[in-house]
Amino acid sequence: MFGKKKGQGTPLVLSQEKFDTLIGRHAELEGNLRLNESIRIDGRVLGHVHSAGEQPISVVIGPAGEVVGDVVAQRVIVAGKVSGNIHAQDRVELHAGCFVQGDLKYVSIAVEHGARVQGLLLQVDADDSLGRPDRDAQEAIRKAQTMGAPDASGPA
Repeated sequence: MFGKKKGQGTPLVLSQEKFDTLIGRHAELEGNLRLNESIRIDGRVLGHVHSAGEQPISVVIGPAGEVVGDVVAQRVIVAGKVSGNIHAQDRVELHAGCFVQGDLKYVSIAVEHGARVQGLLLQVDADDSLGRPDRDAQEAIRKAQTMGAPDASGPA
């Protein structure tokens, strides 16, 4: 009952998965990337990063990495900087010190203390994530407003 607290203070761990593609720390790439495999970005990408189809692809943006554009993948892990929207069809992880300037759509999220976001966080169902990737922030805001609005037929 009064033993150790489980899971408190445990930082997220950067993925140990294998990356066949790496954009190095001193590299700068201009243009859109269409991925067929997971990628780690430690340099700078000026353009959108999209996974091809519904493959289980991860995009990891390392602490020195930066993406200026949208990121769409099964799993997105940010330890660096993203100036654009993120659409994670499964999970998004935001590590301490990261900065995201844009809206995030996700099925599940993990946020470490010290991560910064300037944008909306939009949780979607797994079905919506795959079937309706065009769902925008305005639709989510309208839905939230109607769910929280008082019923017109109720007492005034």
